[in-house]
Order: sequence, then structure tokens, then C-alpha cells
Amino acid sequence: QVLVVESGGGLVQPGGSLRLSCAASGTIFSISAMDWYRQAPGKQRELVASITGGGRTNYADSLNGRFTISRDNVKNTAYLQMNSLKPEDTAVYYCNAKGSMGWRMFDSWGQGTQVTVSS
Repeated sequence: QVLVVESGGGLVQPGGSLRLSCAASGTIFSISAMDWYRQAPGKQRELVASITGGGRTNYADSLNGRFTISRDNVKNTAYLQMNSLKPEDTAVYYCNAKGSMGWRMFDSWGQGTQVTVSS
């Protein structure tokens, strides 16, 4: 079993920054991808950013370069640096990790962390 835990959410004013963390633990042989999603009230969950084990990244077009995803493969942890935050970034942010436990694959979600952008 692989456990994924997000942290770092909170209340921030428009224009501010937050850094989210996503830590995967358990029986992990390798992690092929770690992704950040978000879900705002009344909206579908959407992909925000993803990063492969080799460091290749992908971002939602709507972000316009405001967010940066990174990863520490030793710690099995991914980060999402969010700058110039806007009220429309308010959502629950979820982390997903996919990879191998050695004998089978895993696809694990965290419980989410709330990000609220408001003055």
C-alpha cells in the first residue's frame, strides 16, 4: 500500500504565494509520475501540473507560468510552488502518485489540502 499525504494549504491574499507538498510513503519501488489536481466547489477535478521521474513537467495552459512543480526522488515528494495566486485558484488540491511496488503497480490519491485565495 502506498500512502500519499498533501500539506501546505491555507488562506492567502490575492497575489500571494503558497508551496504545497506531496509525500508518498510505503512499499515503493519507483514512482513514474506525481500529479497535482484541483477541484473547486461545483466544478470537476482538473489537472494542474505533472512531473515524471525524469523531471519532465506539464502544466495546465490556464496557469500562465504562475505555478512550478518539482520533485525530490529520494524523499518521494513532489512540490507545487504557487505564485501570484488569484481567487479563482481557490480549490482543494489533490496529489496523485503512480508507480510500482515491485510486484504490482499503484495509483494513489491523497486526501487533499484546501487552498483559499481571498482578501
